[in-house]
Amino acid sequence: MALSHIIVGLSGGVDSAVTAYLLKTAGHHVEAVFMKNWEGDDTDTYCPASTEMADAQAVCDLLKIDLQLVNFADQYWEHVFTHFLSEYRQGRTPNPDILCNKEIKFRAFLDYAKQRGADYIATGHYARSQQGRLLKGLDSQKDQSYFLHALDKDQLRQSLFPLGEMKKTEVRAIAAEIGLKNHAKKDSTGICFIGERKFKTFLNEFLPAQPGVIETLSGEEIGHHDGLMFYTIGQRQGLQIGGRKGKIESPWYVVSKDMKRNVLLVTQGEDNPALFKTTLSMTQVHWIGDKPPLPYETAAKTRYRQPDQRCCILSETQVIFEQPQRAVTPGQSIVFYDDDFCLGGGIIKD
Repeated sequence: MALSHIIVGLSGGVDSAVTAYLLKTAGHHVEAVFMKNWEGDDTDTYCPASTEMADAQAVCDLLKIDLQLVNFADQYWEHVFTHFLSEYRQGRTPNPDILCNKEIKFRAFLDYAKQRGADYIATGHYARSQQGRLLKGLDSQKDQSYFLHALDKDQLRQSLFPLGEMKKTEVRAIAAEIGLKNHAKKDSTGICFIGERKFKTFLNEFLPAQPGVIETLSGEEIGHHDGLMFYTIGQRQGLQIGGRKGKIESPWYVVSKDMKRNVLLVTQGEDNPALFKTTLSMTQVHWIGDKPPLPYETAAKTRYRQPDQRCCILSETQVIFEQPQRAVTPGQSIVFYDDDFCLGGGIIKD
């Protein structure tokens, strides 16, 4: 690739730091942007933006590149967080990271970079792109193509993923070798604006909880829930219904939610057939390239880090799997793959 003007999305973590280093070492004109996406409760306890910004600045000082703080909080609220709340209000479990990539990191940030005359943006994602196509990262334990499946060809053509060919151990080794202070920094997990708070506490600030009853699939009332939005399909922890009447029982698992009656439905046994589904319906389907001819046999993931599962896309709304899938969760994404190539995906409806 010819020498280019590249703006790196710098988060304060080791992955984006090594991304900037690799591009700078290759001779490109590199700048960095720290994206601030959340205004509320911006403290060291909840969302340590100031700490992450300081780490990003330390990286830029070492690499001798300019760093700009850009506030995308309004765009995040409008295009990501309102959807996040809407999904929970309807009893689904959304994945805001996917929408954040689509609307913020590879749209708002990309637009900003283009206005500054950049040829490309770059991030620390473990994925690969080839001429507008998305591929898995070579490190199967870190591949993040699942979170990028909603991007389009133009976004991919203007984006670089230098870590896509690398393993995480190599990245940390490079960071330590060049003296980055964050070389051993723990990977971030979860959603930044929730931070270390309990999820229930956070969600209650925006959506009023509606407690209700917990029932078995046969209709027996066995407990009470705190609000359907706090539970997800396949969940075991936090149900507080074990050991009824002094008996030792096998664990209970969430099977589904009856939104009309505000009832949480549960069953016993991790391998209970009620937890497994062979078919699902989907919505908001997005294809990175051309739509495949349907029906189409391929593979899919219904959650991050799940091994590829053979399936057939019957239509724009229906998918059937060769093997029953456990805890398929409405609101999460189903992402399709042909070997290493990510075809796109959709939102699981039912």
